[in-house]
Amino acid sequence: MILDLDTRADLTLDLYRRVAWEGAGLRFTKGAMARMEQARASFMKLIEDPELVIYGVTSGYGQHAKLRFEGEARLKHARIPPFPTTAPFGKAAPERVARGIVLARLANFIDGHAAATPGLAVEVANLLNGGKLPEVSLEGQGGAGEILWMGPLIIAIAERFPLAEKDALSLINGSPAASALIADAAIAMRRRLDLAERVMALSAEAIKAPLEAYDPAFEDLWEDAYEAASLRRLRALLSGGGAERRPYQAPVSYRILPRVLGQFRRVIAQAEEIAASSLRSVTDNPVFLAPDATHPKGRVFSNGGYHNARAYPALDNLAAAAADLCAIAERHTTKLLDGRYSLLPDQLQDDNGYQGYLGVLGFVQVGYAEQARRAAQRTFLPGSEGGGFGQNDVAPLTGLAWMGQEEAGRCLDAALAMLGAVASQAFHVTKRSAPPALAELLEEIRASFPPLDAPRTYAPGLNALAEKFRAEIYKGSSST
Repeated sequence: MILDLDTRADLTLDLYRRVAWEGAGLRFTKGAMARMEQARASFMKLIEDPELVIYGVTSGYGQHAKLRFEGEARLKHARIPPFPTTAPFGKAAPERVARGIVLARLANFIDGHAAATPGLAVEVANLLNGGKLPEVSLEGQGGAGEILWMGPLIIAIAERFPLAEKDALSLINGSPAASALIADAAIAMRRRLDLAERVMALSAEAIKAPLEAYDPAFEDLWEDAYEAASLRRLRALLSGGGAERRPYQAPVSYRILPRVLGQFRRVIAQAEEIAASSLRSVTDNPVFLAPDATHPKGRVFSNGGYHNARAYPALDNLAAAAADLCAIAERHTTKLLDGRYSLLPDQLQDDNGYQGYLGVLGFVQVGYAEQARRAAQRTFLPGSEGGGFGQNDVAPLTGLAWMGQEEAGRCLDAALAMLGAVASQAFHVTKRSAPPALAELLEEIRASFPPLDAPRTYAPGLNALAEKFRAEIYKGSSST
């Protein structure tokens, strides 16, 4: 499917999902092409002003910015492809992320702020309409701005297209990677939230948690929209469950579920807000502003718009929330298995005798929780000369933050698989059914990890369940 792109307002999170995850293509409308053509014509008139200094156009790049170019020298300078930006190497980003970066790149083009040759913008958009994109390394991304992200994606275009003034800069400058990474994480974590709420609710039903901890009264008492939404979701998932509940309150890890899940909801909503804004943002440097009544020739400003200072903290917050849920899953697992706290058969064994030592899953849970916690370390701007050579003295480490939340999310998928298996066993040994809203989830868990009636190897079933959960989260995506 080929979708029309008319203005920056079209660059929504939903469009991102359709293009980056589901593989839809894009084309510029006639209106978009007309604006880009007009902007290019105005820009070419502007740069004829001999007094005007425009970074990378009438001057050199980086440490060579003191150089000045005119006429043929200026055009010769412009035609050099940005080969240095292809230096990073290492593990490749998923295809969906590479597609997302290309999509986000178009924000600078579509309303003319890049002042690029319109045909070049079409070439970039066409990357989304063909085969597999060049690989983009997830590692070695420590430079100021995002030129290292863009280089591998656009170098083939830069080599074959007749580059003119500012074209090379328009290909590599801006913050499309940050926009893509926060959008990608927001989509995945929104789906992961749905899974986490269902598995946690299944665990709450397994331990027969009193429902008073999720009462509607707390929506007013706590005065938090995200916690209120989690309260409502838990009540809906637990509706129709067993009438017999514990004679006294459940462990803390069950009573605080609405608040911990509410925090997960909050950081996801914040990530979605930042992603939506970032996808529409003009982040080119230098950026072209079209002529107006006050500035009839237009303007060009050097700026720091390519540094997305919102994306990496939001990614860190997603990772932290996922790590917290890994810890909650571990607490649920150990409490369900310990009859002193669960008030269920110890080790979730029935009267048939030894079925296998499920307590070992608590050990594995601790490992994944600690792994998630390490992945969720806070991302800071690098110290000292932390941006690269010369004037490039500050680098946003958004790629590291994305990898951290991706790893924390993967650990949460594993933690939820283990908790789901333990909750399933609780229903099995007590001969109970899950509430209607959770019945399908329980069957899905048992398809990969059947209840234990005799000793067996655990890892294959748990791994299969974790991969099944992950496949649900990334459904429709070209890669996980």
